[in-house]
Amino acid sequence: MKIGIVGLPYSGKTTFFESLSSDEGTSAEHSKSKSSFSVIKIPDERLDFLTAIFNPRRKVNATLEVDDFMGSSNPEISTYNSKFSVAAKIYDAFILIIRGFEDPSIPHINETIDIERDINTFIEDTTIFDLSFIENRLEKLEKEFSRAKNKEEIQKNQQILKRWHNTLQDGIPLREIELTKDEELLQKNYQLLTMKPLVIAINLSDSQIDIANDIISDLNQKFSGKRTRIEPFFARIEKEIMQLPENEREEFMKEYGLKESALRRLLRSTYDLLGLQSFFTVGEDECRAWTIRKGMTAQEAAGVIHTDFFNKFIRAEVVHFDDFKELGSFAKCKEKGVFHLEGKDYIVQDGDIMHIRHG
Repeated sequence: MKIGIVGLPYSGKTTFFESLSSDEGTSAEHSKSKSSFSVIKIPDERLDFLTAIFNPRRKVNATLEVDDFMGSSNPEISTYNSKFSVAAKIYDAFILIIRGFEDPSIPHINETIDIERDINTFIEDTTIFDLSFIENRLEKLEKEFSRAKNKEEIQKNQQILKRWHNTLQDGIPLREIELTKDEELLQKNYQLLTMKPLVIAINLSDSQIDIANDIISDLNQKFSGKRTRIEPFFARIEKEIMQLPENEREEFMKEYGLKESALRRLLRSTYDLLGLQSFFTVGEDECRAWTIRKGMTAQEAAGVIHTDFFNKFIRAEVVHFDDFKELGSFAKCKEKGVFHLEGKDYIVQDGDIMHIRHG
C-alpha cells in the first residue's frame, strides 16, 4: 500500500514526512529521491506486548509505503494541477496536510489561513480531474459502441460511469459511496482520485493545542465521512518529539498535554481507513504483525505468510490477542476454551494470533 502525502507549499507537508522518516519507532527505510519515499512501521502496542512476552530475536511491524509527493521545492506543484492528477494515481490513499497556524514569517500561497478553503481546494480539484476523466471515457465508449462485439459490457460501464459522474456533480466524493462488485472492478482500472481514502491532517501551532478538539469537531461535521478522517497535527512539536530518545518522549508530550504522537495516530487511522488489519505470528525467532485486508479467510492470510501455506493449508490455531493478554499463556487459553482450531473459511479478526498447520 502506497500513501501520498499531499498539500500546498508551506503547509507542513515535508516536515510531516521528515518527522515520520526520523522516528526510530516507525521508519524502516528512506530514500532521498526527487519524490521522497519511506517504508513506515505501523506502531502496535499489541506487538510490543507479545515481543516482551516471547523475547524473540526480532520484531517485525506491519508497514506502509509513504511518499512526500514531488518533495517540497518543485515550483510546478503550487496547487493540485494536471501533473499532480496523473502522478497521484499511483497512491492507494492520501494524507492531506492543511495549514491551520498563523505565522507572518511563513507565507501562505493564498495569503491567508483558511482551513476550510484549503480542504475544499483539494476536494474540488480532484473532483474536476475525475469528472474530466469520466467524460472523456464516456466519449470513447460511445465511439466504441457501434463496432463493439460485447455491447452489454460497454453499456454496463457507461451506466457505472454516469452514476459516478452524477455523484461527483452532487458534490459527493466517490470514496463515500458503496460500490457494487462491478464498480470495484472498474475502479481498479481507472484509479479515480476521489475514490481514494483521505486522511486530513490539520497542522496547528503549540498555542492551538487547547482548542484543537473544537477545531476538529467543527471540521468533522463538514468534511468527515466513511472514508475520510480528520486529525490534528502539531508539526513543530512532532519534530522535537522525534529528535528525542524513545524513553524521553512520553514526558515531553505530557508537558503539552498530549497522550500520544499525532504521527502514530495518523498512521493507524490511515491503516484502518484502507480496510487493513493485522494478525500476529509469535515465537522465539520472531514476533510479526502481518497486514491483510479485512474479511480475508484463514487460508488467504496463510498465503500472505507463504504461498505453500495457502496451497497446503490444513488448519489455523487461533487465539485472539485480548484473550492471550488477559490469560498470559497459550496453556491457560486452552484451559479457558479460547484457543481454537479453524478451517480455511474462518474470517480472520484484527488481533488474532495464528499458527498455520500445513502439509
